Amino acid sequence: MHAIGVDIGGTKIAVGVVDEEGKILAQVRRETDADDVAHIDKAIADACNELVREHEVGAIGLAAAGFVSPDRTSVNFAPNIAWREYPLAAKVAELVDADLPIVVENDANAAGWAEFRFGAGRDATDMLMLTVGTGLGGAVVSERELVRGKWGMAAEVGHMRVVPEGHYCGCGHEGCWEQYASGSALERDAQHAAVARDGQAKRLLELAGGDPAGIRGKMVTQAAQEGDELAIELLATLGRWIGEGSASVAALLDPELIVIGGGVGAAGELLLGPVRRGFEAQLSAMGHRPVAKIELAEHGNEAGIVGAADLARR
Repeated sequence: MHAIGVDIGGTKIAVGVVDEEGKILAQVRRETDADDVAHIDKAIADACNELVREHEVGAIGLAAAGFVSPDRTSVNFAPNIAWREYPLAAKVAELVDADLPIVVENDANAAGWAEFRFGAGRDATDMLMLTVGTGLGGAVVSERELVRGKWGMAAEVGHMRVVPEGHYCGCGHEGCWEQYASGSALERDAQHAAVARDGQAKRLLELAGGDPAGIRGKMVTQAAQEGDELAIELLATLGRWIGEGSASVAALLDPELIVIGGGVGAAGELLLGPVRRGFEAQLSAMGHRPVAKIELAEHGNEAGIVGAADLARR
C-alpha cells in the first residue's frame, strides 16, 4: 500500500507518495507561513489532494516539528510554528478530498524511522538519530521499536539542558543542547567570529557579501572544504558538542549506531571526525565497552516524507 508523507517546515512543506520499499514516487512542495496555522492546513491538504488524484494511497503521515500527542493526532506544542494543543490531523482531514487515516508524528521520529527502515540503520536494532538543522531533533529506536514514551514526547534530546543559564531556547528554557549543537548554533558562532576575529574570517565574509549577519551554515561548510582554518574550527566545535552530548545519551540508551542527519551532514568528515572524538572522549567506561558507530544519514531532506509515510502505513 502506498502512503503520503508530509514533512512540515516553518516556511515550506514537502509532500510525497511513498511505496512499501521507501521510494518516493511523486513529490510536490508548498510555501507556508509559520504564524498562520490555517494556511498550513490548507497547503497540506492542497498538496495531498493533488497527489491523491494521481495515485492510489491508503494513509497520510504528517511529520511535524513539535511535541506530538500520544494518540498521534495533535501537536501539543511547537517552538517554531504557532501550534498549541492543535488537532492537526482533524484539521487536515476536513480539507482532504478522500477518507484516509491521518497520523501525526514528530518530524525527527519520522526521519529516524526512515533511516532505521530504509537507510543507515537498516541493519541495527538500537539506534539514535540526530537531525541537526535549525534545531536539534532526536529519534530513538530500541529493540527495533520507535520509542515515544508515555505521553509521546520521548527523544526530545535537543532540549536536554547542557549549560546552566546558557543561551535562550525556543522551548522557553536556557542552555538546551540544540543551542550548541545545531545549524543555528553554527551560524551564530560564525557570525560572532566574523566580528571578533575579522582578520581570520575573510573567506566567510567574502561568501556573505561582507556582512557578518549574512553568514549561513552552508557557507561555513564551503569554506571549510576549501581549507579555511576558521571554518574548520567552527565545524570542529559543532562536532564536539554533538559528540559529547551523544555520549550523555549513550549513558542512558547504549545505542549501537548514531546517525547524523540534517544539512550540516554536507560537511562529511570535517564534522564526523570531531563528533567521533567528542563522543569517545566523554563516553563512560571507554575501553571496556563497544563504541557506537557514528554515520551520516542516507535519506537527506526526504527522510521526513519517507518516515511519516511508512509510520502512517503501519
